Amino acid sequence: MAESLMDIKRRIASTKKTGQITNAMQMVSGAKLTQIEKKSNAYQLYEQKLQDTMGHLVASKIISQYKSTDGEQSQDVMSLDHLLKNRPIKKTGYIVVTSDRGLVGSYNSTIIKATMDLLEKNHQGDKSKFTIIAVGGTGADFFKKRGYNVAYEYRGVEDVPKFLTIQKLVKTCVEMFDAGVFDQLYICHNHHVNSLTSTFKVNELLPISRDIADDINFDNIEDNPNYIIDPSVEVVLQKLVPQYIESIVFGSIMDAKTAEHAASMSAMRTATDNADDLIASLSLKYNRARQEQITTEITEIIGGASALE
Repeated sequence: MAESLMDIKRRIASTKKTGQITNAMQMVSGAKLTQIEKKSNAYQLYEQKLQDTMGHLVASKIISQYKSTDGEQSQDVMSLDHLLKNRPIKKTGYIVVTSDRGLVGSYNSTIIKATMDLLEKNHQGDKSKFTIIAVGGTGADFFKKRGYNVAYEYRGVEDVPKFLTIQKLVKTCVEMFDAGVFDQLYICHNHHVNSLTSTFKVNELLPISRDIADDINFDNIEDNPNYIIDPSVEVVLQKLVPQYIESIVFGSIMDAKTAEHAASMSAMRTATDNADDLIASLSLKYNRARQEQITTEITEIIGGASALE
């Protein structure tokens, strides 16, 4: 009985330490969540303005009409003709954003399951029709272990991402798109709704869709509206198109990281609550075992006294 009591005491002590750790991790995740929410809210203003600008240019048909100074399509603007022109879809690329670590509840399983359902729906499981670009170690390891074609993987995204972080990723994706590795590109991630909820979201990245002009309200759009573009259409697009693509990728990663911190905070809160419940249960069990031991000892003492009489 004494050994059993010691085991229970060890479990209580161990659970208390675990609860302290998960509580600390919850507070850290909460601080990160607050920080990234502020940055994300501020960034959304820039992202929306940039998307509105691209929508206006698409709706006004300026993008589809640009020419270089010698009458040929420019070759120095990230292959704009390829980025803007739809072509036969032979292969599709998917950027899948997951975390690099665990302890985030169902965050990774949700995005992976939703992505697998999307691949099954669009390609009926034919691995030759799509390729994966994995952002985050969890997704990269998952797809590689199952034999999927992971064309590129990026690990180590900061807890609060920096804009420079995604520029190499975007450049690589554009180069692969331009080289024909895939003919369209989507980015899949968890969209942060609130501290308890996130939803699966898919954004089309390449080619730049004409659908972005659907929400632009022009009464009478002409083929050649009176835009003043300085210094030239191609120079403006050379700056604008990369920024537009980067804004979608960075915004998606920011959104995914926000959802990750919220999931981590929720998971650690649940773990802390479970630790408290387990401690309460073990304490009750310990008290009952201790009471039984005391009762047995008293009974033995009374029995011994009776025997001496």
